[in-house]
Amino acid sequence: KRKLRNSNSFFIKRKKKGRLRMETVLNVNASTRVANDVVTETELNKIRLVRAFVETQDPSSKEEDDLMIRRFLRARDLDVGKASAMFLKYLKWRHSFVPNGPISLSQVTNEIADDKVFVQGHDKIGRPILVVFGGKHFQKKDGLEEFKRFVVYILDKLCASMADGQEKFVCIVELKGWGYSNSDVRAYITGLSILQDYYPERLEKLFILHAPYIFMKVWKMIYPFIDNKTRKKMVFVENKKVKSTLEEDIDENQLPEIYGGKLQLVAIQDI
Repeated sequence: KRKLRNSNSFFIKRKKKGRLRMETVLNVNASTRVANDVVTETELNKIRLVRAFVETQDPSSKEEDDLMIRRFLRARDLDVGKASAMFLKYLKWRHSFVPNGPISLSQVTNEIADDKVFVQGHDKIGRPILVVFGGKHFQKKDGLEEFKRFVVYILDKLCASMADGQEKFVCIVELKGWGYSNSDVRAYITGLSILQDYYPERLEKLFILHAPYIFMKVWKMIYPFIDNKTRKKMVFVENKKVKSTLEEDIDENQLPEIYGGKLQLVAIQDI
């Protein structure tokens, strides 16, 4: 049997080879509440259609579970043709970008040295929290290749750390101290493209904190490259309401100390 990854599930019918059968209820363990994500019969039928087509084009897709296919379907509003094309694009990219397996720490040493990405606790639904310090990001002389690897390194590490049944994460982008030296527009657009194209339906919400006026000029350049689904997940937080806004989704004991919480930041490479 192939293991059904990211799924702490119980089934009305038995699962076989990592595929969902009948109605499946995905449970997320959290300290305060449980999120139930019901896979509908419509979704199951469309998962089968996508799988059947994609396997004829790329047999390696047999190794991917139904939850991944469902994310691509949901990203394309359950359109089988569009989801299949998106999934095939992902498979082709994955084969070429990480042919030897996950990105290693030695491949992203310059980005790691900036000390700008951390993982911190979970929200009230059990989603891991990513904390990014935009004021510590600087354009590298060698171009975008290491940055691309770093984005994939972050997302792969984050997804691997998720509890069974959890598929999404929450992100806090801290822009205090951000200035023109941090305005690496190409990198920002590249990172968003990787997230949207190859990790669909992974982001639940993105909080943008302490955005300075000069950032909004850069934001106008980035905004057209953000798809509508991702735009709806982005929240600019008022400076006076940072803690109260974050606490709508995150318990105080799971917040970073810098936002009045209880937990210390953990570097992405240490999770």
